[in-house]
Amino acid sequence: MNIPKAFSSPRLGQRYAFVVAGIIFFALLVSAGLQSVPGILIVPLEKTFGWSRASISLAAAVGLFFYGIVGPFSAAAMQRFGLRRVLITALLVMSASNVATAFMTKPWHLLATLGLFSGTASGAVALVLGATVVNRWFAKRRGLMMGLLTASTATGNLIFLPVLASLAESGDWTRVVWTVAAAALVMVPLVWLFVPDRPADVGLMPYGSEPGAKPAAPEPNAGMVAATLGVLFRAATTPAFWYLFGTFFICGFTTNGLVGTHLISLCGDHGIAEIQAAGLLATMGIFDLFGTTASGWLTDRFDPRKLLFMYYALRGIALIYLPYSNFSFYSLGVFAIFFGLDWIATVPPTMRLATEAFGDRDAPVVFGWIVAAHQLGAACAAWMAGFVRDTYGSYLMAFVLAGATGIVAAFLALLINRKQSSAVPQPA
Repeated sequence: MNIPKAFSSPRLGQRYAFVVAGIIFFALLVSAGLQSVPGILIVPLEKTFGWSRASISLAAAVGLFFYGIVGPFSAAAMQRFGLRRVLITALLVMSASNVATAFMTKPWHLLATLGLFSGTASGAVALVLGATVVNRWFAKRRGLMMGLLTASTATGNLIFLPVLASLAESGDWTRVVWTVAAAALVMVPLVWLFVPDRPADVGLMPYGSEPGAKPAAPEPNAGMVAATLGVLFRAATTPAFWYLFGTFFICGFTTNGLVGTHLISLCGDHGIAEIQAAGLLATMGIFDLFGTTASGWLTDRFDPRKLLFMYYALRGIALIYLPYSNFSFYSLGVFAIFFGLDWIATVPPTMRLATEAFGDRDAPVVFGWIVAAHQLGAACAAWMAGFVRDTYGSYLMAFVLAGATGIVAAFLALLINRKQSSAVPQPA
Protein backbone atom coordinates (compact mmCIF):
# COMPACT_ATOMS: atom_id res chain seq x y z
CA MET A 1 0.00 0.00 0.00
CA ASN A 2 1.27 3.48 -0.86
CA ILE A 3 1.05 5.48 2.34
CA PRO A 4 0.67 9.26 2.05
CA LYS A 5 2.86 11.35 4.36
CA ALA A 6 -0.20 12.41 6.34
CA PHE A 7 -0.55 8.82 7.57
CA SER A 8 2.82 8.88 9.29
CA SER A 9 2.69 12.45 10.57
CA PRO A 10 3.83 12.39 14.22
CA ARG A 11 1.82 15.53 14.88
CA LEU A 12 -1.45 13.76 14.06
CA GLY A 13 -0.88 10.38 15.70
CA GLN A 14 -4.18 8.91 16.89
CA ARG A 15 -5.92 12.09 15.73
CA TYR A 16 -5.56 10.85 12.16
CA ALA A 17 -8.74 8.92 12.97
CA PHE A 18 -10.58 12.22 12.49
CA VAL A 19 -9.10 12.60 8.98
CA VAL A 20 -10.42 9.15 8.08
CA ALA A 21 -13.79 9.98 9.62
CA GLY A 22 -13.90 13.21 7.60
CA ILE A 23 -13.35 11.41 4.28
CA ILE A 24 -15.96 8.82 5.21
CA PHE A 25 -18.35 11.64 6.15
CA PHE A 26 -18.16 13.04 2.62
CA ALA A 27 -18.52 9.57 1.06
CA LEU A 28 -21.67 9.03 3.10
CA LEU A 29 -22.84 12.50 2.10
CA VAL A 30 -22.60 11.58 -1.61
CA SER A 31 -24.45 8.32 -0.94
CA ALA A 32 -27.21 10.32 0.75
CA GLY A 33 -27.46 12.52 -2.32
CA LEU A 34 -27.89 9.41 -4.47
CA GLN A 35 -30.67 8.15 -2.21
CA SER A 36 -32.59 11.41 -2.68
CA VAL A 37 -32.64 11.11 -6.49
CA PRO A 38 -35.75 8.87 -6.89
CA GLY A 39 -37.91 11.19 -4.78
CA ILE A 40 -36.85 14.19 -6.84
CA LEU A 41 -37.43 12.42 -10.16
CA ILE A 42 -40.94 11.05 -9.48
CA VAL A 43 -42.75 14.05 -10.96
CA PRO A 44 -40.27 14.77 -13.84
CA LEU A 45 -40.30 11.13 -14.99
CA GLU A 46 -44.08 11.04 -14.71
CA LYS A 47 -44.29 14.05 -17.03
CA THR A 48 -41.52 12.99 -19.43
CA PHE A 49 -42.35 9.31 -19.97
CA GLY A 50 -45.94 9.06 -18.70
CA TRP A 51 -44.97 6.35 -16.23
CA SER A 52 -47.26 5.78 -13.24
CA ARG A 53 -46.23 6.92 -9.80
CA ALA A 54 -46.47 3.34 -8.57
CA SER A 55 -43.98 2.06 -11.17
CA ILE A 56 -41.49 4.83 -10.37
CA SER A 57 -41.97 4.14 -6.66
CA LEU A 58 -41.25 0.46 -7.33
CA ALA A 59 -37.80 1.37 -8.65
CA ALA A 60 -37.20 3.45 -5.52
CA ALA A 61 -38.37 0.52 -3.38
CA VAL A 62 -36.00 -1.89 -5.15
CA GLY A 63 -33.12 0.51 -4.60
CA LEU A 64 -33.94 0.84 -0.91
CA PHE A 65 -34.24 -2.92 -0.55
CA PHE A 66 -30.85 -3.65 -2.10
CA TYR A 67 -29.36 -0.72 -0.17
CA GLY A 68 -30.32 -2.58 2.98
CA ILE A 69 -29.71 -6.20 2.06
CA VAL A 70 -26.16 -5.55 0.86
CA GLY A 71 -25.19 -3.87 4.15
CA PRO A 72 -24.25 -6.95 6.20
CA PHE A 73 -22.41 -8.48 3.24
CA SER A 74 -20.49 -5.24 2.71
CA ALA A 75 -19.38 -5.35 6.36
CA ALA A 76 -18.05 -8.88 5.82
CA ALA A 77 -16.49 -7.81 2.50
CA MET A 78 -14.65 -4.99 4.29
CA GLN A 79 -13.23 -7.56 6.70
CA ARG A 80 -12.14 -9.88 3.88
CA PHE A 81 -11.07 -7.54 1.06
CA GLY A 82 -10.40 -4.30 2.92
CA LEU A 83 -12.50 -1.24 3.59
CA ARG A 84 -10.78 0.89 0.96
CA ARG A 85 -11.26 -1.54 -1.94
CA VAL A 86 -14.93 -2.09 -1.15
CA LEU A 87 -15.58 1.64 -0.81
CA ILE A 88 -13.83 2.59 -4.07
CA THR A 89 -15.66 -0.15 -5.99
CA ALA A 90 -19.00 1.03 -4.61
CA LEU A 91 -18.31 4.67 -5.55
CA LEU A 92 -17.43 3.68 -9.11
CA VAL A 93 -20.62 1.63 -9.48
CA MET A 94 -22.67 4.51 -8.04
CA SER A 95 -21.21 6.86 -10.63
CA ALA A 96 -21.68 4.44 -13.55
CA SER A 97 -25.29 3.61 -12.64
CA ASN A 98 -26.24 7.29 -12.59
CA VAL A 99 -24.60 7.83 -15.98
CA ALA A 100 -26.63 4.91 -17.36
CA THR A 101 -29.83 6.41 -15.93
CA ALA A 102 -29.42 9.44 -18.18
CA PHE A 103 -29.93 7.19 -21.24
CA MET A 104 -32.90 5.11 -20.06
CA THR A 105 -36.12 4.90 -22.07
CA LYS A 106 -38.17 2.18 -20.34
CA PRO A 107 -39.35 1.57 -16.74
CA TRP A 108 -37.18 -1.53 -16.38
CA HIS A 109 -34.13 0.60 -17.17
CA LEU A 110 -34.97 2.72 -14.12
CA LEU A 111 -35.50 -0.46 -12.11
CA ALA A 112 -31.99 -1.63 -13.03
CA THR A 113 -30.04 1.63 -12.70
CA LEU A 114 -31.54 3.56 -9.77
CA GLY A 115 -32.95 0.33 -8.35
CA LEU A 116 -30.60 -2.63 -8.51
CA PHE A 117 -27.18 -1.10 -9.21
CA SER A 118 -27.46 2.18 -7.30
CA GLY A 119 -29.11 0.44 -4.38
CA THR A 120 -26.43 -2.24 -4.19
CA ALA A 121 -23.54 0.22 -4.47
CA SER A 122 -24.92 2.76 -2.03
CA GLY A 123 -25.59 -0.06 0.43
CA ALA A 124 -21.83 -0.41 0.82
CA VAL A 125 -21.53 3.35 1.45
CA ALA A 126 -24.05 3.51 4.25
CA LEU A 127 -24.47 3.19 8.00
CA VAL A 128 -22.54 -0.09 8.09
CA LEU A 129 -19.51 1.75 6.69
CA GLY A 130 -19.81 4.33 9.46
CA ALA A 131 -20.12 1.63 12.11
CA THR A 132 -17.05 -0.20 10.76
CA VAL A 133 -14.93 2.96 10.73
CA VAL A 134 -16.02 3.98 14.24
CA ASN A 135 -15.31 0.52 15.69
CA ARG A 136 -11.88 0.31 14.01
CA TRP A 137 -10.61 3.85 14.47
CA PHE A 138 -12.11 4.98 17.81
CA ALA A 139 -11.75 3.49 21.28
CA LYS A 140 -13.48 6.50 22.85
CA ARG A 141 -16.24 8.91 21.76
CA ARG A 142 -17.84 6.24 19.63
CA GLY A 143 -21.36 7.51 20.22
CA LEU A 144 -20.42 11.04 19.22
CA MET A 145 -18.55 9.92 16.09
CA MET A 146 -21.37 7.60 15.04
CA GLY A 147 -23.72 10.54 15.46
CA LEU A 148 -21.53 12.75 13.27
CA LEU A 149 -21.16 10.15 10.53
CA THR A 150 -24.88 9.42 10.63
CA ALA A 151 -25.54 13.16 10.34
CA SER A 152 -23.87 13.05 6.92
CA THR A 153 -27.21 11.86 5.57
CA ALA A 154 -28.80 15.05 6.84
CA THR A 155 -25.97 17.11 5.39
CA GLY A 156 -26.36 15.28 2.09
CA ASN A 157 -30.01 16.25 1.98
CA LEU A 158 -29.11 19.80 2.97
CA ILE A 159 -26.59 20.15 0.13
CA PHE A 160 -28.03 17.98 -2.62
CA LEU A 161 -31.80 18.33 -2.38
CA PRO A 162 -32.23 22.04 -3.24
CA VAL A 163 -29.58 21.79 -5.96
CA LEU A 164 -31.00 18.62 -7.49
CA ALA A 165 -34.58 19.91 -7.27
CA SER A 166 -33.52 23.08 -9.07
CA LEU A 167 -31.85 20.99 -11.79
CA ALA A 168 -34.97 18.84 -12.11
CA GLU A 169 -37.15 21.92 -12.59
CA SER A 170 -34.81 23.29 -15.27
CA GLY A 171 -36.52 21.08 -17.84
CA ASP A 172 -33.67 18.55 -18.18
CA TRP A 173 -33.96 15.90 -15.44
CA THR A 174 -30.74 14.18 -16.64
CA ARG A 175 -28.72 16.97 -15.02
CA VAL A 176 -29.70 15.44 -11.67
CA VAL A 177 -28.06 12.07 -12.33
CA TRP A 178 -25.01 13.62 -14.03
CA THR A 179 -24.38 15.73 -10.92
CA VAL A 180 -24.56 12.78 -8.54
CA ALA A 181 -22.35 10.68 -10.85
CA ALA A 182 -19.67 13.38 -10.81
CA ALA A 183 -19.81 13.74 -7.02
CA ALA A 184 -19.30 9.98 -6.53
CA LEU A 185 -16.36 9.95 -8.95
CA VAL A 186 -14.62 12.83 -7.14
CA MET A 187 -14.54 10.79 -3.92
CA VAL A 188 -12.54 7.90 -5.43
CA PRO A 189 -9.03 9.48 -5.34
CA LEU A 190 -9.67 10.88 -1.83
CA VAL A 191 -10.50 7.43 -0.49
CA TRP A 192 -7.53 5.89 -2.29
CA LEU A 193 -5.05 8.40 -0.87
CA PHE A 194 -6.29 9.01 2.67
CA VAL A 195 -8.24 5.98 3.97
CA PRO A 196 -6.22 2.96 5.09
CA ASP A 197 -8.11 -0.17 6.06
CA ARG A 198 -7.29 0.02 9.78
CA PRO A 199 -5.01 2.01 12.14
CA ALA A 200 -2.45 -0.80 12.46
CA ASP A 201 -1.80 -0.64 8.70
CA VAL A 202 -0.16 2.76 9.17
CA GLY A 203 1.38 2.15 12.59
CA LEU A 204 -1.38 3.81 14.60
CA MET A 205 -3.78 2.85 17.37
CA PRO A 206 -7.49 3.75 17.54
CA TYR A 207 -8.20 7.20 18.92
CA GLY A 208 -8.42 7.12 22.70
CA SER A 209 -6.52 3.83 23.11
CA GLU A 210 -4.74 3.40 26.43
CA PRO A 211 -0.90 3.56 26.42
CA GLY A 212 0.56 0.11 25.80
CA ALA A 213 -2.64 -1.25 24.26
CA LYS A 214 -2.14 -3.89 21.58
CA PRO A 215 -3.67 -3.61 18.09
CA ALA A 216 -6.92 -5.51 17.66
CA ALA A 217 -6.53 -8.95 16.13
CA PRO A 218 -7.66 -9.07 12.48
CA GLU A 219 -10.98 -10.72 11.79
CA PRO A 220 -10.87 -14.37 10.72
CA ASN A 221 -10.46 -14.71 6.96
CA ALA A 222 -13.61 -16.76 6.56
CA GLY A 223 -15.76 -16.80 3.45
CA MET A 224 -17.73 -13.58 3.14
CA VAL A 225 -21.14 -15.22 2.86
CA ALA A 226 -20.38 -17.81 5.53
CA ALA A 227 -19.13 -15.14 7.95
CA THR A 228 -22.13 -12.89 7.35
CA LEU A 229 -24.71 -15.64 7.69
CA GLY A 230 -22.88 -17.16 10.66
CA VAL A 231 -23.17 -13.91 12.60
CA LEU A 232 -26.83 -13.64 11.60
CA PHE A 233 -27.65 -17.15 12.78
CA ARG A 234 -25.97 -16.56 16.15
CA ALA A 235 -27.62 -13.18 16.64
CA ALA A 236 -31.06 -14.42 15.55
CA THR A 237 -31.24 -16.69 18.59
CA THR A 238 -31.48 -13.64 20.87
CA PRO A 239 -34.54 -11.47 21.57
CA ALA A 240 -32.36 -8.33 21.47
CA PHE A 241 -31.67 -8.85 17.77
CA TRP A 242 -35.35 -9.08 16.88
CA TYR A 243 -36.30 -6.01 18.91
CA LEU A 244 -33.54 -4.04 17.19
CA PHE A 245 -34.56 -5.52 13.83
CA GLY A 246 -38.22 -4.58 14.36
CA THR A 247 -37.62 -1.03 15.57
CA PHE A 248 -35.21 -0.30 12.72
CA PHE A 249 -37.68 -1.73 10.19
CA ILE A 250 -40.14 0.89 11.44
CA CYS A 251 -37.38 3.52 11.37
CA GLY A 252 -36.90 2.94 7.64
CA PHE A 253 -40.64 2.67 7.04
CA THR A 254 -41.22 6.12 8.53
CA THR A 255 -38.20 7.98 7.09
CA ASN A 256 -36.45 7.04 3.82
CA GLY A 257 -39.35 5.03 2.46
CA LEU A 258 -42.25 7.36 3.21
CA VAL A 259 -41.01 10.90 3.83
CA GLY A 260 -37.77 10.70 1.86
CA THR A 261 -39.48 9.28 -1.23
CA HIS A 262 -42.95 10.83 -1.16
CA LEU A 263 -42.87 14.14 0.75
CA ILE A 264 -42.13 16.16 -2.41
CA SER A 265 -45.04 14.46 -4.19
CA LEU A 266 -47.31 14.99 -1.17
CA CYS A 267 -46.49 18.69 -1.16
CA GLY A 268 -47.15 18.79 -4.92
CA ASP A 269 -50.67 17.45 -4.24
CA HIS A 270 -51.21 20.56 -2.08
CA GLY A 271 -49.90 23.03 -4.63
CA ILE A 272 -46.37 23.38 -3.27
CA ALA A 273 -43.63 23.64 -5.90
CA GLU A 274 -40.99 20.92 -6.08
CA ILE A 275 -38.08 23.18 -5.20
CA GLN A 276 -39.98 24.49 -2.15
CA ALA A 277 -40.74 20.94 -1.02
CA ALA A 278 -37.08 20.04 -1.46
CA GLY A 279 -36.28 23.05 0.71
CA LEU A 280 -38.53 21.54 3.38
CA LEU A 281 -36.50 18.32 3.29
CA ALA A 282 -33.32 20.39 3.44
CA THR A 283 -34.69 22.13 6.54
CA MET A 284 -35.19 18.71 8.09
CA GLY A 285 -31.60 18.00 7.18
CA ILE A 286 -30.43 21.05 9.13
CA PHE A 287 -32.27 19.99 12.25
CA ASP A 288 -31.27 16.37 11.84
CA LEU A 289 -27.63 17.43 11.63
CA PHE A 290 -27.97 18.84 15.13
CA GLY A 291 -30.39 16.18 16.37
CA THR A 292 -28.29 13.20 15.32
CA THR A 293 -25.04 14.71 16.60
CA ALA A 294 -26.74 15.49 19.91
CA SER A 295 -28.13 11.95 19.94
CA GLY A 296 -24.59 10.59 19.73
CA TRP A 297 -23.56 12.77 22.68
CA LEU A 298 -26.62 11.67 24.66
CA THR A 299 -25.99 8.00 23.81
CA ASP A 300 -22.62 8.18 25.56
CA ARG A 301 -24.38 9.36 28.74
CA PHE A 302 -27.92 7.98 28.98
CA ASP A 303 -29.86 4.75 28.55
CA PRO A 304 -30.18 4.32 24.75
CA ARG A 305 -33.51 2.50 25.14
CA LYS A 306 -35.15 5.55 26.69
CA LEU A 307 -33.70 7.73 23.95
CA LEU A 308 -35.21 5.45 21.31
CA PHE A 309 -38.58 5.58 23.07
CA MET A 310 -38.54 9.36 22.89
CA TYR A 311 -37.37 9.47 19.25
CA TYR A 312 -39.93 7.01 17.89
CA ALA A 313 -42.83 8.47 19.84
CA LEU A 314 -42.02 11.99 18.61
CA ARG A 315 -41.74 10.71 15.03
CA GLY A 316 -45.06 8.89 15.17
CA ILE A 317 -46.90 11.96 16.45
CA ALA A 318 -45.34 14.15 13.75
CA LEU A 319 -46.39 11.78 10.95
CA ILE A 320 -49.98 11.56 12.15
CA TYR A 321 -50.12 15.34 12.46
CA LEU A 322 -48.84 16.15 8.94
CA PRO A 323 -51.78 15.08 6.70
CA TYR A 324 -54.21 16.89 9.00
CA SER A 325 -52.24 20.13 8.92
CA ASN A 326 -53.16 22.93 6.51
CA PHE A 327 -49.75 22.75 4.78
CA SER A 328 -49.09 26.38 5.61
CA PHE A 329 -45.61 27.78 6.12
CA TYR A 330 -45.96 27.48 9.90
CA SER A 331 -47.48 23.98 10.02
CA LEU A 332 -44.85 22.59 7.66
CA GLY A 333 -42.17 24.38 9.66
CA VAL A 334 -43.34 22.71 12.87
CA PHE A 335 -43.30 19.32 11.16
CA ALA A 336 -39.84 19.92 9.69
CA ILE A 337 -38.40 20.81 13.09
CA PHE A 338 -39.86 17.92 15.09
CA PHE A 339 -39.41 15.27 12.39
CA GLY A 340 -36.00 16.56 11.38
CA LEU A 341 -34.60 16.42 14.91
CA ASP A 342 -34.95 12.65 15.04
CA TRP A 343 -34.84 11.67 11.34
CA ILE A 344 -31.92 9.31 11.99
CA ALA A 345 -31.17 10.19 15.60
CA THR A 346 -32.08 6.55 16.25
CA VAL A 347 -28.78 5.31 14.78
CA PRO A 348 -26.29 6.06 17.63
CA PRO A 349 -28.41 4.42 20.38
CA THR A 350 -29.23 1.48 18.09
CA MET A 351 -25.54 0.97 17.28
CA ARG A 352 -24.62 1.15 20.96
CA LEU A 353 -27.26 -1.43 21.90
CA ALA A 354 -25.98 -3.71 19.11
CA THR A 355 -22.38 -3.36 20.33
CA GLU A 356 -23.38 -4.03 23.93
CA ALA A 357 -25.36 -7.09 22.94
CA PHE A 358 -23.01 -8.64 20.37
CA GLY A 359 -19.52 -7.25 21.02
CA ASP A 360 -17.12 -5.12 18.97
CA ARG A 361 -16.24 -7.84 16.44
CA ASP A 362 -19.73 -9.02 15.48
CA ALA A 363 -21.51 -5.68 16.00
CA PRO A 364 -20.80 -4.18 12.52
CA VAL A 365 -22.18 -7.27 10.75
CA VAL A 366 -25.14 -7.51 13.15
CA PHE A 367 -25.76 -3.81 12.63
CA GLY A 368 -25.63 -4.49 8.89
CA TRP A 369 -28.54 -6.90 9.25
CA ILE A 370 -30.38 -4.38 11.39
CA VAL A 371 -29.83 -1.75 8.66
CA ALA A 372 -31.18 -4.31 6.18
CA ALA A 373 -34.37 -4.29 8.23
CA HIS A 374 -34.35 -0.48 8.03
CA GLN A 375 -34.20 -0.56 4.24
CA LEU A 376 -36.70 -3.39 3.97
CA GLY A 377 -39.10 -1.17 5.89
CA ALA A 378 -38.17 1.74 3.63
CA ALA A 379 -38.83 -0.34 0.51
CA CYS A 380 -42.24 -1.41 1.84
CA ALA A 381 -43.21 2.20 2.59
CA ALA A 382 -41.92 3.53 -0.75
CA TRP A 383 -44.09 1.10 -2.70
CA MET A 384 -47.04 1.20 -0.28
CA ALA A 385 -47.35 5.00 -0.33
CA GLY A 386 -47.23 5.09 -4.14
CA PHE A 387 -49.92 2.38 -4.32
CA VAL A 388 -52.11 4.19 -1.77
CA ARG A 389 -51.77 7.46 -3.70
CA ASP A 390 -52.69 5.85 -7.04
CA THR A 391 -55.59 3.92 -5.48
CA TYR A 392 -57.18 6.54 -3.22
CA GLY A 393 -55.83 9.77 -4.70
CA SER A 394 -54.36 10.77 -1.32
CA TYR A 395 -51.42 9.97 0.95
CA LEU A 396 -53.54 10.27 4.13
CA MET A 397 -53.79 6.57 4.95
CA ALA A 398 -50.07 6.00 4.33
CA PHE A 399 -48.96 8.72 6.75
CA VAL A 400 -51.39 7.76 9.52
CA LEU A 401 -50.34 4.11 9.29
CA ALA A 402 -46.66 5.06 9.43
CA GLY A 403 -47.28 7.28 12.46
CA ALA A 404 -48.96 4.41 14.29
CA THR A 405 -45.96 2.14 13.64
CA GLY A 406 -43.71 4.82 15.16
CA ILE A 407 -45.68 4.62 18.42
CA VAL A 408 -45.32 0.82 18.39
CA ALA A 409 -41.55 1.09 17.90
CA ALA A 410 -41.28 3.42 20.91
CA PHE A 411 -42.56 0.71 23.24
CA LEU A 412 -40.59 -2.08 21.55
CA ALA A 413 -37.37 -0.15 22.25
CA LEU A 414 -37.95 -0.41 26.00
CA LEU A 415 -37.86 -4.23 25.79
CA ILE A 416 -34.28 -4.47 24.44
CA ASN A 417 -31.85 -6.25 26.76
CA ARG A 418 -28.59 -4.32 27.21
CA LYS A 419 -26.50 -7.26 28.43
CA GLN A 420 -24.17 -9.02 25.98
CA SER A 421 -25.79 -12.14 24.64
CA SER A 422 -24.23 -15.46 25.61
CA ALA A 423 -25.43 -16.79 22.26
CA VAL A 424 -22.81 -14.66 20.47
CA PRO A 425 -19.45 -15.69 21.98
CA GLN A 426 -16.61 -13.21 21.61
CA PRO A 427 -13.00 -14.25 21.03
CA ALA A 428 -10.55 -13.66 23.83
